[in-house]
Amino acid sequence: MKRLIAALPVALAAGPALAHLDPVAHGSFAAGATHPVFGADHVLAMLAVGLWAGMLGGRARWAVPAAFVGVMAAGFALALAGVALPLVEPAILASVVILGLVAATGLRLPVPAGAALVGAFALFHGAAHGAEMGAAGALPYLAGFLVATAALHAAGLALAVALARAGRTAPRVAGGLVAAAGAALAAGV
Repeated sequence: MKRLIAALPVALAAGPALAHLDPVAHGSFAAGATHPVFGADHVLAMLAVGLWAGMLGGRARWAVPAAFVGVMAAGFALALAGVALPLVEPAILASVVILGLVAATGLRLPVPAGAALVGAFALFHGAAHGAEMGAAGALPYLAGFLVATAALHAAGLALAVALARAGRTAPRVAGGLVAAAGAALAAGV
């Protein structure tokens, strides 16, 4: 467990080795599935959603991530319809910091309020995916990034469960690391 915590800052600081996959060469589903994992901001926010949902426990473990995935699909649909949301990138960076802080503080909210909070950020994540779709087919691309997002949420949930075994503060430390990484991304570090 100590090794996992020690390796987390290195993993969060690592950048992608490749650009987004070309949908012509790799298929629209693969392009969509890899899109969220090639951006540190997306990865951190989605891990934070799972981490926080795991900390909340109970129904929140599935409802909070499901809200993110559902509202993200709506944001994607808005982008496809030509609706341009303002300040998409700043909102995505804010999601990393705020969701990290929510986990770091162990904020307890009712499930509908938690779902609404993550949903507000998910709208911007979905809009970003839609704006960067390129030549991919919309439905396979959507399916790809929804599956990848759900997998990142599941990884955050698994991290919460694993860290909870080390004590109550370990998941909060992970949330703090996410928030700090988000602040570093926002500062351009």
